[in-house]
Amino acid sequence: MSVNLPAFQKINEQLKPYNAKLVAVSKIKPASDIQALYDAGQRIFGENYVQELQEKQPLLPADIEWHFIGHLQSNKVKYIAPFVSMVHAVDSLKLLEEISKQAAKHNRMIRCLLQVHIATEETKFGLDEKELLELLEAYKQQEARFANIRIAGLMGMATNTDDMQQVRNEFRHLHALQQNMKQRFFSDTDALTELSVGMSGDYTIALEEGSTMVRIGSMLFGARY
Repeated sequence: MSVNLPAFQKINEQLKPYNAKLVAVSKIKPASDIQALYDAGQRIFGENYVQELQEKQPLLPADIEWHFIGHLQSNKVKYIAPFVSMVHAVDSLKLLEEISKQAAKHNRMIRCLLQVHIATEETKFGLDEKELLELLEAYKQQEARFANIRIAGLMGMATNTDDMQQVRNEFRHLHALQQNMKQRFFSDTDALTELSVGMSGDYTIALEEGSTMVRIGSMLFGARY
């Protein structure tokens, strides 16, 4: 077992003042490691690969809240729709529609986060601000088509840099954008309240800048090879 329980306890203590949630990123880690962290009290686990999640889910306790945090293709949604709680990286109306369609088949509601591109690298996925605005406008106009999803919030990944001020600025910008879009489209509902930013190297900054959900893997499970 390679689960770092002292780190788990420390992170949870750091999250408490912010009332933020820990998503334990368990990709490429065995079910036994997930079970060990579950036994220590963790309930939310994040996976990046559909096939791997499909294989692990039946082996583990039924009350685990599975979050899919990788880039999700529309044709793969049906495989995780029966059990996934949240999809973190939705970057198109087409994908939202497919998640709702597949959730309806199982009489489920799946919470979704819209991924916004906040980093300077071109390689990261996500919507720019104009695309985010267009997506939310289209969603509000055709809300009945999305009866089985809830837009729970926004998600982003900071630039991979040692410049922590830049990282802070990117998180702060996304938080402001979330607040703006919440006021504009969902002021009278509980939608768009989540902000999923912050990973092992920058989660303390993310918490200071409004994160409600941090995605941490290597600190809990050790390095991936």
